[in-house]
Amino acid sequence: MSDFNFDIPFKSDLAPTMLTDTSVIKFRCHKDIECFNACCKHADVTLAPYDIIRMKDALGMTSEEFLKAHTVPFQMDAHGLPGIKMRTDDEGACLFMREGEGCGIYQDRPSACRYYPAGLLAMKESEKPGDENHFFMIKEDHCKGHLEDRKITIQDYRKEQEVEEFDDHNQRWYQLILKKKSAGPAIGKPSDMSLQLFFMASYDMDRFRRFVMSDSFKKTYAFDEGFYENMQNDLNLLEFGLDFLHQILFGQKKFDENEGAWEERMESRKEIWELRREAEVQKYQAEQEEAERAATLGEDDKPEGENCNPN
Repeated sequence: MSDFNFDIPFKSDLAPTMLTDTSVIKFRCHKDIECFNACCKHADVTLAPYDIIRMKDALGMTSEEFLKAHTVPFQMDAHGLPGIKMRTDDEGACLFMREGEGCGIYQDRPSACRYYPAGLLAMKESEKPGDENHFFMIKEDHCKGHLEDRKITIQDYRKEQEVEEFDDHNQRWYQLILKKKSAGPAIGKPSDMSLQLFFMASYDMDRFRRFVMSDSFKKTYAFDEGFYENMQNDLNLLEFGLDFLHQILFGQKKFDENEGAWEERMESRKEIWELRREAEVQKYQAEQEEAERAATLGEDDKPEGENCNPN
């Protein structure tokens, strides 16, 4: 049995045929082609972490500003693992499309757009320890690039579209998602806090950086000043975030805590836990009293003589 992660940039009901790096495809897109921009008018683009870093930097925006202006959330699995898609207009067109000119952020466009009409298919066989990547083609009626007389291998197409850099930075994130899917019931549904951390570490670098630089984080984890200096770089922060998520989601301890950090955290929460315990006790007592009152009323409502022994 396999788990799959389809990196499909546009809506399609076509079942993919798996390809490899050496597979040859027939395709060419250019500004003079009849269907130029047609794919951008039907955009359903899922974003990976490095996509967001490239785009928000190119636009001179913080991650929070970019997410608010250019993305919409969705759930990637039944546990509510958060995903991000590119925002479109009411007709489904990409907001960065420039009619007759193409993509307004072409040099920093997402990896899914770079792959089109190919797609990345990450797989994990349940009986194998690692994962592997395959590719597939999307053929839609509006796309005339498949009629162009040019043949090219998937490997060369990836180089031409400069997507390898994106894959290098996103690969570990794809692996984490596959692990989450394959682990499934073994790890259960992540807590709301874990899902929030996943969102920050995957998409909202500026907010995640504030979390890492917070006093509470520094009190908990044993990192030196050099670590915090490195966290000013988004790519370093992304790499750390992926390790941190393995610890949060799968319980894989990767980072040492400061001595006494656990005890201090427990002590700080003791009062909260005590208040919760008292509230639960009071709730239980109230329920018991209500049940006793109901039972008493029930006895009083019975017809006279009902409890008498007829013998």
